[in-house]
Amino acid sequence: MRKAVVTSLLSLAFLGSALAQPKPISPEGIAKQPNQVRGDEITPKQQEAVDKGLRWLSAHQQPDGAFGGESGATKHAGVTAMAGLAFMEAGNLPGRGKYGDNVQKCVDFVLSSSQESGLITSDQTQGPMYGHGFATLFLAEVYGMTGDEQVKEKLQKAVRLIQKTQNAEGGWRYQPVPYEADISVTICQVMALRAARDAGIKVEKEVIDNSIKYVRSCQNLDGGFSYMAHQSGGGGPSGFARSAAGCAALYYAGVFEGDDLKRGLDYVFKYIPTRGNAGAEGIEGHYYYGHYYAVQAMFLAGGKYWEKWYPAIRDQLINKQLSNGSWQGDFGEDYATSMSLIILQMPNRYLPVYTGKGPGS
Repeated sequence: MRKAVVTSLLSLAFLGSALAQPKPISPEGIAKQPNQVRGDEITPKQQEAVDKGLRWLSAHQQPDGAFGGESGATKHAGVTAMAGLAFMEAGNLPGRGKYGDNVQKCVDFVLSSSQESGLITSDQTQGPMYGHGFATLFLAEVYGMTGDEQVKEKLQKAVRLIQKTQNAEGGWRYQPVPYEADISVTICQVMALRAARDAGIKVEKEVIDNSIKYVRSCQNLDGGFSYMAHQSGGGGPSGFARSAAGCAALYYAGVFEGDDLKRGLDYVFKYIPTRGNAGAEGIEGHYYYGHYYAVQAMFLAGGKYWEKWYPAIRDQLINKQLSNGSWQGDFGEDYATSMSLIILQMPNRYLPVYTGKGPGS
């Protein structure tokens, strides 16, 4: 059912930007139904920025489908996955749409990076679980929309690895072993599991329940989230990027209301982008990573959160875009451009995982 509905929705994307927008609805209506279209999200400047960004990304894909990470990582499965998601958010599927061939090449490279253990990695970075989480998310979205059995096989192995490597606290860290955990790596795995479950892949309920406990154990009194759980001796101050990840993790684990979530959203909302505030870029870095999760949390929250946050980050990203169509950031141009395009295209609502519209939502 999901495949048919999603494919039908995606096919609308190929009609281009000429589709008429529904009438705007009130913030109150958005709060109750945050996935409805406002009507004022997509602007000519936003469309121009997305078009330029997609062209740049397409032109910089390597012959084998890969995209690179930071210095030395010329081929990175996680960044390739995020680039694939950026193309898909424009309405492309493997082999279908203007950038359909780019998506297919991303799929091929990510599949080729799947190891026998289920770990998806293409380089020797110190934190392969970041890339594994992004790659698993990408394969889950592809499988949910295509039913490709080859993708399913690799996806199932990737999910099993995530479940096996959850630590006793309920989280994950850099390496595929169940020892330490931090909230930054944990959200990557939670989101991948959510997408896989919505695509019809079995995910153990206990794994999700334990991940919720872990995320909550990282929350501070100010509503924000620390990098590691308090009970493990970690704790620490709240920060923008980790708090955005914490809110998103609660949503994708199935927590849609409650004081913990509201306090987290209110903490993140303090960092709404303005001319003098780059969303904590100068405070803790991780600008694109933080805003990637923040825009998802604000979208799912709806109401004033989405109404005010999206135009702010949209306009800021448009101003940060280089004349060649790319963005520069803390993990390389391929990564920054992919993340920026995903953020800017949130109003398209083509990828179910970002809209919370999968089965069981």
